[in-house]
Amino acid sequence: MNLTVVGTGYVGLVSGTCFAETGNRVICVDIDEDKVKRMEKGEIPIYEPGLDVLFERNKKQGRLLFSTDLESSIKDADIIFLALPTPPGGDGSADLSYVMKVAEELSGMIDSYTVIVDKSTVPVGTAEKVHEILAKKLDEDLFDVVSNPEFLREGVAVDDFMKPDRVVIGTSSDRARDLMRRLYEPFVRQGNPIIFMDERSAEMTKYAANSYLATRISFMNEIANLCEKLGANVDNVRIGMGSDTRIGKRFLFPGVGYGGSCFPKDVQALAKTAEETSYDFKILKSVMKVNKIQKEVLTQKIVNYYNGDLSGRTIAIWGLAFKPETDDIREAPAITIIEGLLKAGATVKAYDPEAMDNVREIFGDRITFAGDQYEALEGADALAIITEWSTFRTPDYSKIKKALKKPVIFDGRNVYNPEMMKEHGFYYDSIGRNKVNNG
Repeated sequence: MNLTVVGTGYVGLVSGTCFAETGNRVICVDIDEDKVKRMEKGEIPIYEPGLDVLFERNKKQGRLLFSTDLESSIKDADIIFLALPTPPGGDGSADLSYVMKVAEELSGMIDSYTVIVDKSTVPVGTAEKVHEILAKKLDEDLFDVVSNPEFLREGVAVDDFMKPDRVVIGTSSDRARDLMRRLYEPFVRQGNPIIFMDERSAEMTKYAANSYLATRISFMNEIANLCEKLGANVDNVRIGMGSDTRIGKRFLFPGVGYGGSCFPKDVQALAKTAEETSYDFKILKSVMKVNKIQKEVLTQKIVNYYNGDLSGRTIAIWGLAFKPETDDIREAPAITIIEGLLKAGATVKAYDPEAMDNVREIFGDRITFAGDQYEALEGADALAIITEWSTFRTPDYSKIKKALKKPVIFDGRNVYNPEMMKEHGFYYDSIGRNKVNNG
């Protein structure tokens, strides 16, 4: 098929590249001329493991193209995907201005039957709004609007797209259903389902899934905080819970709160949608409140250790991205933690394998960036682990002790075993587990 993907962020670029990998001709459109030129030269503007191989192969074979010209890019398109930003507004609702603007432009360009797909995460009822805009200028026989939410996890997005757990497609059109089924069949050859439903249910499915996962995370963070007060070990609790097949093992790891481009935005948007329909979604309000507080837990542990005074103290930070295997720092707990440490008078030295350039745009020279994880420790009073990159999991403990002024670690992701920390002589404070008081 001929596909056009409008927007080349994480969702758009991964989707376009993976669609090209199954033989489709894909044009990715973006208004950022510099970004398009870089992609035409073979530069990938995001960090996503495995994307580079598919990107280079499909670009070389002429199936993956880039443009700033929307009209020429949709000329032969069977399907147009809208993978545009929907950032939260000041009230938490999703900003649909980018989606609606492109819909308005498309209404003056389409001249043969085309399926318009909302790939962005959008509130319930958006497909109807896009349909209404298109119908002002287009005969309704020329288009269908479909909701096809993405379920990609940054860091494993390519695998998620190529081998999805499920594909959700919201449409009331038999013609659009057949086209979308044909497009996605190569991705579900092992038997995972393509689930068809109405547009509103598809839109709701995305929000419901992300909000539920965010709820699991916040619940476990609350359990972890209570474990600390009761002298229980949240690792044991997590294993005991996850062994129940009704609960499962996923998303039960406590930490310093969730971040990223999806969970914070989607929970806020669903809560706002509920508010607009006069429904008091109490659980979601609690999830957001718990997450906000959890992002401050590690900072408070550090402040308490130094008796409320961080002036003259240097804190080394390992991990800045909101999760491993991405350079995305949107709503990253590290940002909140760094702000808290600076406010308390600390100096911050940070290292992350991929996200330092993005964090530098926020903090500039207010913090120091290290060339590697051990350089960040030189002369620091303590180490704070915020993102659980694999490179941090099995470090050289003797190098850590040698570089730090004192062997003190605050672990926001429970990367290390407390018994091992005790053997190596560290003071070690993690989430939901008893402190190790060496050092």
